[in-house]
Amino acid sequence: MNKNSIIVTYGEDPRVMTEQLLAAVKPEEMIKPGATIGLKPNLVLGKPADGGATTHPEIAEGIIEYLLVKGFKKIIIMEGSWVGADTKRAFTTCGYKRLADKYHLELVDLKKDQTIKVEAGGDPLEICALAKEVDFLINLPVLKAHCQTELTCALKNLKGCIPDREKRRFHSMGLHKPIAALSSALTPHLTIVDAICGDLTFEEGGNPVPMGRLIAGIDPVLIDTYAADLIGLEATDVPYISMAHKLGVGEIDLSTAEVIETNADDRKGTGFRLSNRARTLARKVEENQACSACYGSLIHALHRLEEEGRLNQIPDKSIKIGQGYRGACGEDPGIGNCTKGLAPHLKGCPPTARQIKEFLKKI
Repeated sequence: MNKNSIIVTYGEDPRVMTEQLLAAVKPEEMIKPGATIGLKPNLVLGKPADGGATTHPEIAEGIIEYLLVKGFKKIIIMEGSWVGADTKRAFTTCGYKRLADKYHLELVDLKKDQTIKVEAGGDPLEICALAKEVDFLINLPVLKAHCQTELTCALKNLKGCIPDREKRRFHSMGLHKPIAALSSALTPHLTIVDAICGDLTFEEGGNPVPMGRLIAGIDPVLIDTYAADLIGLEATDVPYISMAHKLGVGEIDLSTAEVIETNADDRKGTGFRLSNRARTLARKVEENQACSACYGSLIHALHRLEEEGRLNQIPDKSIKIGQGYRGACGEDPGIGNCTKGLAPHLKGCPPTARQIKEFLKKI
């Protein structure tokens, strides 16, 4: 497989699609004998994959069986869910505990892993050690929307390979620059994108969009550029993509890509688009360095309030959220522990969408 190749397989059965894709990718030609292989899915929280938030376990299982048949025995599944979520619970709910038990594989919660410090993009970064130690890292992101960065796919999925304290710091730095820097320090050897039914409204799922495809490539920047184009975005709409390109991580020019469709006759649907619901709901919010889990819960709560016909009762830019409000005082409502100086405010790191909804209804 060439670095500029993007291989796409279409269908509805994740396991069958994975087998077809791997037959075209031939990852065994890229992996040294005896290598330790790391699988990094997107298990941002404990929700089944059919909701559009997490990587289908059938994809991971197909990869595992393929690698075992090819003689690769050292396979590790690793992930660190978003701030406030329990990775162990996500492993169980999303079907990865079953895989680990079935194939006798190590299942690693990266939140509990040791870390190493590196410098990338001119900034110091803290990365979970195991992600750097494996010989061959296979990135398994979901193509879906994100309430702060528009898109989350190959590059952003690596954020699960840093500790929670670093995730919070990424948000204080504006997300895009540190995501790009992380990709220059931790570049996966192969990316297989779950674009079967990603949620194009919310990162945490609930609004799956049938896209019916898997996408594979070596260059994560080119993969993200292709993914952005698929859902109606330019790479420039997602700043961390062009930033990663400038750091030398990969190519941003889609005209250089060789797109290979293994079964083009099975392709169904084109022109997928982000719903932009998060952007519309965000008009009620004044965000300052908010973590994704907290901000995502707030946006989801506002969505539920709109369904109940209550959203118009909330003035625009009236809800405060984020680390930038630490030590701030005021009378606007604040969400999360970082806004404890505001009155009223809702405790939690992060509070749930249901808690936020009930809090906003009361005030």
